[in-house]
Amino acid sequence: MKQERMKDLFSDWRVLTLIILLILSVVAIYPHFDSTGNLTTNLQYGLDFQQGSWIQLEFKAEVVGFTTTEPVDTFVANLSKSLDTDVVQVDANHLEIRKSYTQAELEPYFEAEGGAVVSYQPGISSTTADLAKQILEDKINSMGTKDAKVNTITGLNGVAQYVRVEMAGVDMNQAQQIIGKQGKFEIRIQTTGNSTEHVLYGDSITSVEVPSQSPAGSGNWGVGFTLSEDGASTFQNAAINYGATTDPSNHKLTMLLDNKSVYSAPLSAGLAGSLQSGPVRQLFASTGTGTNGMQEATDLEIQLRAGALPVDVSVAGSGSTSASLGQHYMEMCLIAGILALIMVAFVIFYRYREPRIVLPMVLINASEIVILLGFISVIQFQMDLPTVAGLIAVLGTGIDQLVVITDEILHEGIVPSPNVYLKRLARALTIIVIAAATVLIAMLPLALMDLSTLKGFAIITMMGVIIGVLVTRPAYGRIIMDILSE
Repeated sequence: MKQERMKDLFSDWRVLTLIILLILSVVAIYPHFDSTGNLTTNLQYGLDFQQGSWIQLEFKAEVVGFTTTEPVDTFVANLSKSLDTDVVQVDANHLEIRKSYTQAELEPYFEAEGGAVVSYQPGISSTTADLAKQILEDKINSMGTKDAKVNTITGLNGVAQYVRVEMAGVDMNQAQQIIGKQGKFEIRIQTTGNSTEHVLYGDSITSVEVPSQSPAGSGNWGVGFTLSEDGASTFQNAAINYGATTDPSNHKLTMLLDNKSVYSAPLSAGLAGSLQSGPVRQLFASTGTGTNGMQEATDLEIQLRAGALPVDVSVAGSGSTSASLGQHYMEMCLIAGILALIMVAFVIFYRYREPRIVLPMVLINASEIVILLGFISVIQFQMDLPTVAGLIAVLGTGIDQLVVITDEILHEGIVPSPNVYLKRLARALTIIVIAAATVLIAMLPLALMDLSTLKGFAIITMMGVIIGVLVTRPAYGRIIMDILSE
């Protein structure tokens, strides 16, 4: 008789769905021992649980609401020239000024060009923020960093003032060297005396070589790169017009990265001769000798490959986590999770004084955590302290809903008939669905807004509620009825 009841129980679609999801979750988590004999999984960890650094950058630009009596295209072109920076039209009423100005500083320029400042918001448009995010991700990928997150912090008005970058396994100095700068590469040429003139920016570069020594074995490190056809023509014309091809020794070629010289030397006679006869596309930026020269060449390569950010940035905040501190956090979170489960079991036992009820509740509660960890592993979401807080919150809300089901079924202290049981279970699930909807609505703003430190908490809490309503609550209702009917 018991075997038939067990067979019916495990063949029920609600229980079967729970079992299948548990198995798939364990496969996704993949607990195993690595080559050193330590237990590991497929779970990804954020900065809270491993060594790494985070940097929050502030965009040095502003989005300005405006009015003008001039044709908009003419107004934007003149304003860009007078401000000596790029001015991009965001929409019919807003401009993006890609240089840091206060509102008081901008108003005279607008008035001089036939316009007026209507509103002022530090930051960049959402379109420019997406571009900045892509460039930062390209820079991080060039560093070979796998566990990294780039989150632009955008307000409800669509203006992003900050971007937060988290990189595991990267020390703070390296992070600030690569991420904490705009990465604007410029070539200038000496004209007369110590004066120099702009020739071209890094956007004229089509390909970048790996750091190398030139000549080979000389110890002189640098990065070779290829100019576009237009860039090569511009470079040739500048060299000829400023007399560098006829007097190369008195005309230095200077290469700047974020206004800091990475190469400065007179034009070589060979390059001058080549430029006299035609465009030259292949150039080499020397960064020096020794370990320092090699590191600067590596940093320059990353910046040239990814390109410059659309606006200048400054470091608004930064921090790092050591390997030992990350391990300590992980151990504390594991202890907190176990203690939470034990306390839940204790409270449930105190309420019902019935082990047959306590065990299914605790196991169902634990199964939700396993399924959530499987979900986290599949989407490769980085676990951090807010994520763990979300998991613990799921433990609490989950047990609340299981109590609702149990109390509803045991109404008046007796086990109901099957028909009455189904009515009571349906009533309990209705209460749970309404409660779950309120949690989802409360968490949705946190999940959608660019509050990177809270997103993990909101997403995990929402997923826990969804899994509970669709999978574990119906399965528990079926299991507890079978147990109480014995």
